[in-house]
Amino acid sequence: MKIKKLSIVIPAYNEGNTIHLILDKLKTVALDGNIEKEIIIINDCSKDNTEEAIHNYISHNPTLNIQYFKHEINKGKGAALHTGILKASGEYLIIQDADLEYDPEEYNLLLKPVLTGFADVVYGSRFMGGNPHRVLFFWHTIGNKFLTFLSNMFTNLNLTDMETCYKLFNTQMIQSISLREKRFGFEPEVTAKISRIPKIRIYEVGISYYGRTYEEGKKIGWKDGFRAIYCILKYGLLKIK
Repeated sequence: MKIKKLSIVIPAYNEGNTIHLILDKLKTVALDGNIEKEIIIINDCSKDNTEEAIHNYISHNPTLNIQYFKHEINKGKGAALHTGILKASGEYLIIQDADLEYDPEEYNLLLKPVLTGFADVVYGSRFMGGNPHRVLFFWHTIGNKFLTFLSNMFTNLNLTDMETCYKLFNTQMIQSISLREKRFGFEPEVTAKISRIPKIRIYEVGISYYGRTYEEGKKIGWKDGFRAIYCILKYGLLKIK
């Protein structure tokens, strides 16, 4: 399949110290097939210098296609993703966190099943393949695998990492879905609703993972895990639209 542009959707909250680092990576990554990059940043009402850092980066990199949007009140990661998805103009879009846990150099791994005509959606799994993975929290890993297992029960998929950040979507397809979850319930909701699209082709590829500790800025916690279970039951079992 021919893709002219990839939209990269970045939700950002209090990432002023590191967002320039991920943008540097995005600037240098070369996409297969000479695919253009559209970078869409959504500042979810950060309380630090995130906005200043983004404006400064844009001014110093005028040739880089960066679209910047800001929420005037904090709405949550899911709401930031909703904004970015609606603004995307590429044939495909990928979700990229503003931290350094995921490596944009691996975009081509996710694009390959699409470019070869096999996939509509590609998930990047932290739990398959031989790429580097930082050794961190045991219970966090168990929680992720449990949520994926529970999600798979109701979607009839065999994903290994439903909670991954790296999700590559056909833009028109994801824009056609009504998304409700404004915070970390986005992952189970979008997985459940994508799985119900007739003849959808979902692939999974192994990626590396450079996880952060909570001291380094990791934001997701145990309360988000319970919300994820609620969303799996709501959108998977009950099939709420």
